[in-house]
Amino acid sequence: MDLITVTDKGLYCPAGDFHVDPWRPVPRAVITHAHADHARTGSKHYWCSKPGLNLTRARVGLGGGITAVAYGQRFTLGDAQVSLHPAGHVLGSAQVRIEAHGQVWVVSGDYKRDPDPTCAPFEPVPCDVFITEATFGLPVYRWQPPEEIAREIFDWWQECKAKGECAVLCAYSLGKAQRILAELMRFTDEMVYLHGAMTQLVKAYRQEGVAMLPTDAIGNQPKFFDWKGRLVLAPPGAAGTPWIKRFKPASVGFASGWMRVRGSRRRQSWDRGFALSDHADWDGLLKSIEQTGAKRVLATHGNTDALIELLRSRGIDASELNTEFEGEHGANRPLDAAEEASA
Repeated sequence: MDLITVTDKGLYCPAGDFHVDPWRPVPRAVITHAHADHARTGSKHYWCSKPGLNLTRARVGLGGGITAVAYGQRFTLGDAQVSLHPAGHVLGSAQVRIEAHGQVWVVSGDYKRDPDPTCAPFEPVPCDVFITEATFGLPVYRWQPPEEIAREIFDWWQECKAKGECAVLCAYSLGKAQRILAELMRFTDEMVYLHGAMTQLVKAYRQEGVAMLPTDAIGNQPKFFDWKGRLVLAPPGAAGTPWIKRFKPASVGFASGWMRVRGSRRRQSWDRGFALSDHADWDGLLKSIEQTGAKRVLATHGNTDALIELLRSRGIDASELNTEFEGEHGANRPLDAAEEASA
């Protein structure tokens, strides 16, 4: 009997009568992390990790109750024993371990293996069946050490400063922006300016004790503020909009794992691309699957074919699991209403 099945509302655990990261409102939702394609509004009750409580609350609102549990703490839902374990993706991100009927399944959510000063590192969880993401499930995706990418970002910022330009770096508002602010502390203590969509999320990280560069909201600056030599962080959807014209002359970069492939930067017309990802690369996926000891692997949301083929060649029962998760969002996603309002 499978501990996880796919329904029209998402991944469902019949033994515990709950969903993991449901796509539509459900009575009981266990949330891996606070990205919008995993934590959706409308469910009656949520379970999340304690470090991710404030972010989950900000994402799903006050309409449903939220129970926050410590990493590794077991709790009972129906006939299932459930616990959350660090995924290393963003602050509060978790893998969901489910034990019932003599089986152990782990739903990874999103995860990465690179060090990140803003969240707890990935913890391998032994299991019979592992549901893994495959956002970057191709051999071409292999990350440089994050400190090298942080140095590239800092050097670009200094180049912009020398040329009298504003350095506008587009990055996802939850996770990536905060990681950049923390990584850059290796090189500077200078102020960084934030798009309004990022300010509350950065504040939530600070409330959890995450050390980052000082920040201020772009909207707090006077009308004729001199942006030359400044570093601005903005969501990808801000690129190419009238909002960004205020920073001219500017160089506009994008921090994402998609920038590992040079053609992606060229097609999307970024001035600079930095391959900094909050997902596991090809080697990280393989290492993580091996460390679980799982004999069955279900791969979802990403480049699953190459991963499945390799796992099968190694004697693992591997197949695809279709979900609505989006992985790292496309760079050209337009600003949503909340982001527009805060711009």
